[in-house]
Amino acid sequence: DLVMLRARERCEYVDFRFEEIESEGLGSDTGTLSPIEKSTSVGYAVRVLKDGSWGFAASSVMELSEYERVVDIAIGIAEASRLVAPAPAALAPVGAYTDSYRTPVAVDPFSISLSEKQDLLRSWEELFAGQADLNSTSTFLDFRKTSKYFKSSVGSEIEQVLLHCGAGVTCGIVKGRRERFERSFPSSSGQYVSGGYEVIQTFGIEDNIERLAAEAVAMQTAKECPQGEMTIILSPDMASLQIHESIGHPLELDRVFGAERNFSGTSFATPDRLGSLRYGSEIVSVYSDPSYPGGLATYGYDDEGVKAERRPLIEKGMLAGYLSSRETAQRLEQTSSGAARADGWSNVPICRMTNLMLEPGNQSFAQMVAEVENGLYLETVGSWSIDDNRENFQMGTEVGWEIKNGKLGDMVAAPSYSGNTVDFWRNCSSVGARDEWVLTGTPNCGKGQPGQNARTAQGTAYLRFEKVKVGS
Repeated sequence: DLVMLRARERCEYVDFRFEEIESEGLGSDTGTLSPIEKSTSVGYAVRVLKDGSWGFAASSVMELSEYERVVDIAIGIAEASRLVAPAPAALAPVGAYTDSYRTPVAVDPFSISLSEKQDLLRSWEELFAGQADLNSTSTFLDFRKTSKYFKSSVGSEIEQVLLHCGAGVTCGIVKGRRERFERSFPSSSGQYVSGGYEVIQTFGIEDNIERLAAEAVAMQTAKECPQGEMTIILSPDMASLQIHESIGHPLELDRVFGAERNFSGTSFATPDRLGSLRYGSEIVSVYSDPSYPGGLATYGYDDEGVKAERRPLIEKGMLAGYLSSRETAQRLEQTSSGAARADGWSNVPICRMTNLMLEPGNQSFAQMVAEVENGLYLETVGSWSIDDNRENFQMGTEVGWEIKNGKLGDMVAAPSYSGNTVDFWRNCSSVGARDEWVLTGTPNCGKGQPGQNARTAQGTAYLRFEKVKVGS
């Protein structure tokens, strides 16, 4: 209330955000437990809009005089920003909410002893130890609890508690510095979701260790990736990365307007193409939904107090919307999509990906494969690269398999594929059904200056694409 009173009389808008972030990470490396990492971060931020210019300041000192100092700094920055701002900022309207949101949790992971969590890691390592020829294994568990309080001069007062859990394993054969044959699960960065400790058992890690080990061994004698143009099928985790890089980032509206030009680039999907750009084939529909249960970007409200809701991004292949903040949405005379988020209390909210959902289709993986005469099935993220305008990309996977006459064939080591974003998505010929659909969490999306990390998610089943260039 003191912050609101001190800033409101001098500014047209002000918000206050308090966060306490508790993190815990455990891991193992080839049978040896790694040091446990635990941290707690507590602080608050004040953001003001004065005469159309932004000011922001943050602190971890909880004292009356410090609250006043932080407000004055934020206002001073807004006054200085006004001298160089090309145009005054305006904000899209938002409702006033008095509300709370809590991630549904059966078992709080922070209530589980460290020894019990380490026992789980040891059990995974023991399963790997029973597999011949492996000389490199790793496992991890990761937990984060964020308690947030938001208040704004619009009249909102919102409390949230967000809980994230992550886990994963990797195994392989390492021969020197350049030869590595590795398989990971549930993806190359594990799997992250919102929920309690109980979600770890849903990942199916124990059930896949024997398969991973066998594939890592087989990769030593696998074929080289063929070169040429052919049909490919992407696993859900690889399709997740494709959505993230070639749909999510291009549709962040601050990036579209040039705010990321000096760091991570711009976007080809400019506002003049909204509603007219055929982004993909008619079976491609993607929406933003931070209200969807279980996603790594699931919340009740974003960091501007905008209520989470489903918004279309691509509808039947056509560009239909953006990931926006109140300021960027106002430039298009729209309302915010609820995608303004900050990396902790010390950073300003910027447009970030939420849960990006590709509407399921009606084919199973087996049905997709059966229709392919000559192609590749590609699984698990290996590498990725995409240009500053998000138009041209090259992706690599850990492993792949040939598809010949409707059947999976020989293994292919370190396959890669490349393409142009809109050409690629326009050649999407099949989207997998709901029962094979996976919401994959991405815990490490970087953006912004100063750099911020965000947690996002992408939901999809298997995807098939035609006329794709594979190999170097």
